[in-house]
Amino acid sequence: MKKIVLMLAAMLMCGAVGAQNDSGAVRRKKVAVVLSGGGAKGMAHIGALKVIERAGIPIDIITGTSMGSIIGGLYSIGYNAHALDSMVRVQDWSYVITDKEDLRKQSLSDRRKQNTYFFSRGITFGKKNYNDGGIIQGKNLAELFGQLCYGYTDSLDFSRDLPIPFACVATNVIDNSEYDFHSGRLPQAMRASMAIPAAFSPVRIGDMVLVDGGLKNNYPADLARQMGADVIIGVTVQGEAKIANDMGRTMSILSQIIDVNCKNKYDDNLGITDVHVAVDTKGYGAASFSAAAIDTLIRRGNEEAMKHWDELMALKKVIGIDDSFRPKILHPKSPTVMTDKQHVKKFVFENMTPQDERFLRQKFHLNKLDSVDAELEQELTTSMRIDLFYQTAECQVMPDDDGVVVKLTAGNRKSVQARLGVRYDTEEYAAVQLGLDIPLKTAIPVYTDITLRLGKRLMARGEITVHPRSFTRPALSYAFRRNDVDVYIDGDRDYNILYNQMQAEFLPINFSWHHFDIKAGLRWDYMHYRNKLGSDSSKQFDLKNEHFFSYRIRLNYDSENDWNFPTRGARFKAEYAYLTDNFAKLDGEPGMSEVSADWRISIPFGSRFSLQPMLYGRLLFGSSIPLVFSNAIGGDWFAHYVEQQMPFAGFGNMEYVDKQFVAAQLQAQQRFATNNYVLLRVSVAQQADKMKNLFDNRTLIGGQIAYYYKTMFGPVGATLGYSNRTKKPYFYINLGYEF
Repeated sequence: MKKIVLMLAAMLMCGAVGAQNDSGAVRRKKVAVVLSGGGAKGMAHIGALKVIERAGIPIDIITGTSMGSIIGGLYSIGYNAHALDSMVRVQDWSYVITDKEDLRKQSLSDRRKQNTYFFSRGITFGKKNYNDGGIIQGKNLAELFGQLCYGYTDSLDFSRDLPIPFACVATNVIDNSEYDFHSGRLPQAMRASMAIPAAFSPVRIGDMVLVDGGLKNNYPADLARQMGADVIIGVTVQGEAKIANDMGRTMSILSQIIDVNCKNKYDDNLGITDVHVAVDTKGYGAASFSAAAIDTLIRRGNEEAMKHWDELMALKKVIGIDDSFRPKILHPKSPTVMTDKQHVKKFVFENMTPQDERFLRQKFHLNKLDSVDAELEQELTTSMRIDLFYQTAECQVMPDDDGVVVKLTAGNRKSVQARLGVRYDTEEYAAVQLGLDIPLKTAIPVYTDITLRLGKRLMARGEITVHPRSFTRPALSYAFRRNDVDVYIDGDRDYNILYNQMQAEFLPINFSWHHFDIKAGLRWDYMHYRNKLGSDSSKQFDLKNEHFFSYRIRLNYDSENDWNFPTRGARFKAEYAYLTDNFAKLDGEPGMSEVSADWRISIPFGSRFSLQPMLYGRLLFGSSIPLVFSNAIGGDWFAHYVEQQMPFAGFGNMEYVDKQFVAAQLQAQQRFATNNYVLLRVSVAQQADKMKNLFDNRTLIGGQIAYYYKTMFGPVGATLGYSNRTKKPYFYINLGYEF
């Protein structure tokens, strides 16, 4: 008994010594940092955190709502203020806060679709899509959170399992109650807390439907107090209260409704805050994710927190620490989680068919891979959504002893991918285009692509593509076009021709890989001429229906970093076609040969200015050249009205030129602010009926200046041009993506 008493006494003494050695941790007061919601304005939290760290104040608890939950959640797992600053600046927020696919490593066809349609949505028939409920499903946000929360993606206790105890707030719209996340999956908690109603789809957990926590508790200081905080430092990014004169527009009224609802508990929570850093975010809104806005907001957060420096220094005495105290600054488990390669132990597939698993294993050579990085994660999830048509796709990288396990989880399979594009210009006025991608339930992936365009040029097109795991994807397509084309001569409208074009094409060779594709096959064209109106001096031809068979091979390479306003990369297209009317000859003579190509390279000079030289041309050989396939120039784009149309500065609409046509163009592109572009373009060209006479004719010269603003609906802007052939100014307005 005596021995037992001595042992207990010794244990108590050891405990007392341990408590004394760690007296700073035990005796000082617990400090919580509370971060409010505010969308992009919450970037100011990072600047304030920098000052708190510099002041040497420990952070024992962190709580937040909406953007505050994202900054706070990442801070709780080791992303210090410097790491957060670096992370938010390298993100492409125009991609992150949308449902766009990362198509840099996908086919050029998919990239073209993304830059043709402003709206795209997967639809699943027969099953409820629980990821719906908002304009943006938040797929890219969820993917980013999963990557950043490496090592913390399992279900956790946020107070026990995270380096800094954390909690965040969401709103359950089922009963309009506040839901506080103290446990669960950290990426899911952050995603739920910032799910702005109608803008982002809610997060469903059990019987709850969770949206932005700001609707119930936009500044959760009470939550920090419940978690044991003795001292609270709060950062808010709310603007000044609005008055009646500020309520002039629909969006201002909607914003006021949200702001008023976000006042729940706000004043009471400010009342229990020891140091309140209220950042001035005037001039910026919840969607101000541009690089310039982020830089300014972080700086303002830093400057406002510095105004409270004396308060922070005085607070150290209240906390129970002195100037010699140095809190431990945490670091992420993987500081370069976005670029580091990690050893893969195995790949795990969930909710996928064996055929889909084989497809991914063969496409990405997963059986031979021994490492994974964030780029491969992105490619895998994109392929699951694009190639395999899953509504959602998640790639989790989970630490496992001396490596990682990569878990690929698929959601419901989409029945159809619907796309919508709209545009307006001063030549054809309004046009609408609808696209539908429909997968067929077959062992080997087979997709149908249906396109319908309404406007001056009607078009209906269907394509079936087989996706075997070999190098080629055979395709069969049929298109009907009603071409209503105005033809100009020297800048003046000469005549209009209206004809129907039916076209069928079989491509046994259809290979695509990243920036490159090659297509080869046989095409049938049937021209049904309906009407021709124009002056007596216009080109004469018989309105006689005709059909053609052509053998074609096309090569396409595109590494440009932006579809409409590239600053680096190159683009090259080339095509050879042999045109006949009976598979061998044309009008009893050898068929017409067509050789066309265009090459453009973007040369950056700094981050805002670039030069883009381009060479292009189309050469036709043969004794018979059907007018419908003759060379044509005009406008800003290739194949805008008819497939053989080539752009030329200073020319609008469409004009026919000689059989041999070669041109060079130099474009200077200057970006202002974030999305404003000024383009200066100069073009020169030579044309002739025969190659040997190419340089005998007068050189065509044209120039134009344009301004464009980059929007989610496509480029919006105007062009003013002049050429030595038209000898008159040409003004053109374009709103939307080109199609």
